[in-house]
Amino acid sequence: MRWSRPLPRAFWGPGLGRALQPSDERIPFLIHWNWALKGECPLGPPRAFLRHHGSSVGSGPPSGRHKQLFWSTSATEAIQRHRRNLAEWFSRLPREERQFGPTFALDTVHVDPVIRECTPDELLRPPSVLALEHQLPPARLPTLALSQLFDPDACGRRVQTVVLYGTVGTGKSTLVRKMVLDWCYGRLPAFELLIPFSCEDLSSLGPAPASLCQLVAQRYVPLKEILPLMAATGSRLLFVLHGLEHLNLDFRLAGTGLCSNPEQPEVPAAIIVNLLRKYMLPEASILVTTRPSAIGRIPSKYVGRYGEICGFSDTNLQKLYFQLRLNQPDCGHSAGGAGVSATPAQRDNLVEMLSRNLEGHHQIAAACFLPSYCWLVCATLHFLHAPTPAGQTLTSIYTSFLRLNFSGEMLDSTDPSKLSLMAYAARTMGKLAYEGVSSRKTYFSEEDVHGCLEAGIRTEEEFQLLHVFRRDALRFFLAPCVEPGHLGTFVFTVPAMQEYLAALYIVLGLRKTTLQQVGKELAELVGRVGEDVSLVLGIVAKLLPLRALPLLFNLLKVVPRVFGRMVGKSREAVAQAMVLEMFREEDYYNDDVLDQMGASILGVEGPRRHPDEPPEDEVFELFPMFMGGLLSAHNRAVLAQLGCPIKNLDALENAQAIKKKLGKLGRQVLPPSELLDHLFFHYEFQNQRFSAEVLSSLRQLNLAGVRMTPLKCTVVATVLGSGRHALDEVNLASCQLDPAGIRTLMPVFLRARKLGLQLNSLGPEACRDLRDLLLHDQCQITTLRLSNNPLTAAGVALLVEGLARNTSLTHLSLLHTGLGDEGLVLLAAQLERNQQLQELNVAYNGAGDTAALALAKAAREHPSLELLHLYFNELSSEGRQVLRDLGSTAEGSARVVVSLTEGTAVSEYSSVILNEVQRNLSSWDRGRVQRHLELLLRDLEDNRGATLNPWRKAQLLRVEGEVRALLEQLGGSGS
Repeated sequence: MRWSRPLPRAFWGPGLGRALQPSDERIPFLIHWNWALKGECPLGPPRAFLRHHGSSVGSGPPSGRHKQLFWSTSATEAIQRHRRNLAEWFSRLPREERQFGPTFALDTVHVDPVIRECTPDELLRPPSVLALEHQLPPARLPTLALSQLFDPDACGRRVQTVVLYGTVGTGKSTLVRKMVLDWCYGRLPAFELLIPFSCEDLSSLGPAPASLCQLVAQRYVPLKEILPLMAATGSRLLFVLHGLEHLNLDFRLAGTGLCSNPEQPEVPAAIIVNLLRKYMLPEASILVTTRPSAIGRIPSKYVGRYGEICGFSDTNLQKLYFQLRLNQPDCGHSAGGAGVSATPAQRDNLVEMLSRNLEGHHQIAAACFLPSYCWLVCATLHFLHAPTPAGQTLTSIYTSFLRLNFSGEMLDSTDPSKLSLMAYAARTMGKLAYEGVSSRKTYFSEEDVHGCLEAGIRTEEEFQLLHVFRRDALRFFLAPCVEPGHLGTFVFTVPAMQEYLAALYIVLGLRKTTLQQVGKELAELVGRVGEDVSLVLGIVAKLLPLRALPLLFNLLKVVPRVFGRMVGKSREAVAQAMVLEMFREEDYYNDDVLDQMGASILGVEGPRRHPDEPPEDEVFELFPMFMGGLLSAHNRAVLAQLGCPIKNLDALENAQAIKKKLGKLGRQVLPPSELLDHLFFHYEFQNQRFSAEVLSSLRQLNLAGVRMTPLKCTVVATVLGSGRHALDEVNLASCQLDPAGIRTLMPVFLRARKLGLQLNSLGPEACRDLRDLLLHDQCQITTLRLSNNPLTAAGVALLVEGLARNTSLTHLSLLHTGLGDEGLVLLAAQLERNQQLQELNVAYNGAGDTAALALAKAAREHPSLELLHLYFNELSSEGRQVLRDLGSTAEGSARVVVSLTEGTAVSEYSSVILNEVQRNLSSWDRGRVQRHLELLLRDLEDNRGATLNPWRKAQLLRVEGEVRALLEQLGGSGS
């Protein structure tokens, strides 16, 4: 894994002229176009549209005799109602877009893709040439803006019919939706009336006859009263026919007769044919969008201009898209309110890093050639860096991405099998992806691609389906590799898509060995005849004393069981491979999968390979995550909409096989990054019962050194927050935690007995949340380590409130937390309110003699405190001596550790002090530490000279050597 759908589609429905339905419901009347946006600006002051490449704004009315025809008050009001209804409908946000913030609206961030005018001769090129190329628009054929689509052609002829075509993901739906909104807001003055049709909706009507007027009136109720004026509108009437590939058109006169009457009932396909023939409403303008495989359904003599939607062939368009979409304000708070919005500086930094990567990493720029993948990149970055909506997972983003591009799409509407485009992609591209994962490669030769596409093809119909897939969707999944050393090969457009499709290929049960295929056919055959044969054998066995018949009778029952066990063994083998991939050991330190994904998109250096490792070796750590995610109920429901259903029984058996393998390998102690990957797998799976059973043996949560982003905090809290067994230790040292992360992880902290939060730059604000944690009635923390955090005296003032009423805490470390004299005095005044504390570490806090002595006296009076650490504070020689005497005068009182020695002997806590110094040597102030070590060294030397005991001298010399070694590391003389 090394490192995105345009603006989403909408569903059109028949009630557009009536009350609008909720945005997540499918409205049957125009079934498939743009997912609608939010919609609160029907025809008031229009939104400010940000555009980069062309616009339909400013396109003036065509020259000629047509003037405003709908001049009556009633007609004008009908047109205005039609505009308002269209604007409100096409301005609705689907659920996938609401993640970008409450103020996000697609019409404010639209970037036009490049449209290249092409000739009919270019459309006749062999399909093999068209399969995987994405050439930039040639200089001899200029690009087209929306405002130029209906301009006269090079010969000065009037253009009435424009066909725009593009592969899946190039932005056809978005472009047309934008054009409709432009007309709704009065920015398309060339057309007085615009009537959009979804060809998928028209195809769903079947052979039922209906007139053009009926089709319009049923879908756009406000236009019913002005239908008689349609014929007189001329070129100022624009029909938009979106998704022509859904209609099977026949332009032969023997197949579709001539019809010029808009009120005469005909099959919908016949009405479209006569509109395109210019036999019905010959003056009307028509805009058609289609996939490349369906271009030939319209004879070229009926088309005035062809335009190929080329996506974002300019890197500047990609940068503009990312800038507009990622810089949205109010991108949110998580469902629980604990999330914090990204600051403008953080959003700018994301855009800056992504822009630099686009300039230097040509493969990601090649992927973002498709606007749809720009959407995926933005959604992934938002998932990684913004508060995560409840229930959103990485797998659900990729599944939603495919739904936005393929929902309701058939591979070929003319094929009687009505095969889902996504199902075909899962079978072919999934096979290629899985073979790549199993052989650990991401670069594929042309032979590899042909082998997976053409495997098992025997009939003419299958070859036709392959031809359609190559022209319409192959470029969506595969792209030519532009990396040096791999030219001439192909890669998946986004590396993570390879792992997603490989996981989909497995969970759909498409991977079968020859033995499994034969066994399945045999089991089905036996199952069909088994009951009848069993009945006959039973009757014969009663009439004839043949002992072999009962044996044959039992064998018939055994065959399906044997096949079932064979399938079960296959599932166990897949689960074993998945778990081994999840826990695969690397020679070098490997970041967690979330950091790897972020680094691949933003261009940060990712995990390094060992020099001796083969360069083609790849890590596929997202593959098991996607396998778990695809088995979740939500993703299975979405996949069923895409024509890729996963049966409940298959999902259950796969989950049981995975749980069995995880139960064996999941008990081993994992490095922090691998442990987070394990938790992320459970987060993707979204099954609390499954996770609780697998993780029941987890007792130590060690994520030290893992950068805990808001997403990672959500992952850990979701997976472990609902568990019931206690965690012996939670170690989150050096994790860049912030107060928001502490609040998110609160359910996990309540299960911990030892909690380590060292080196996290936590300030006084975090102490407020820690106080609430200590005061919680379910808190069971006995050891709390807060060392090396700038808590200051203000933070301690909050902590002592929690200490006063906490009944579980026994060990508290406030080492190097910037308390100063004020902090130690606060602790001394409030210490008596806590009755359970046994050890308190306030070393290296810059406190003087007075404050340290006050705290030592309070510790001496404390009923349970046994040990007080005060070393490395700003103590004088006299102060240290007084503290030593105070700690050793009363029997049973707290011992005070201020030095490496006790009298003339080595302190039993000397190793604790030196280990603490060694551990924090890189983060502490070197000059200050050096000064304290020199004082300790002088103290050791003085005590060695004052004792005559040879054993004590030897111990003091040993400790002196350790101190000198530390001084040498700091650059001191050590002498």
